[in-house]
Amino acid sequence: MTPTGSLSELEKQKMYSEAPEIDTFDNPRPNRDYVNSIKVAEFTSVCPKTGLPDFGTISIDYVADQKCLELKSLKYYFLSYRNRGIFYEAVTNQILDDLVATCQPRFMEVTGEFSARGAISSTIVATYRKEGFEFKP
Repeated sequence: MTPTGSLSELEKQKMYSEAPEIDTFDNPRPNRDYVNSIKVAEFTSVCPKTGLPDFGTISIDYVADQKCLELKSLKYYFLSYRNRGIFYEAVTNQILDDLVATCQPRFMEVTGEFSARGAISSTIVATYRKEGFEFKP
């Protein structure tokens, strides 16, 4: 910290560049297939080409196996993207990879709906399905 008590630029970069660990908890109903939907309405990252901020909504739908995602740590995970230069396609797939590695769900779909820039908006959908899993609602 600087003498004024505020974070230095280096401290800020470190805080937002390293993705924190995402916590889990035991699935209270591991024998039941149910969908857990999470929406991150204020997702931000940075365009790696222009350095301008990107805004979007990240939606996560998953069917837990043994573990569920804990929301407070998930919030800090998403904050780690705030100053990270990353393309829409890369961030959506990275989120899916990280979350699947963390909770090993039966099914997960991550959708990134990114705000329009220059009258062009993008929606990216990345999906994971555990081998042999079929969900019938």
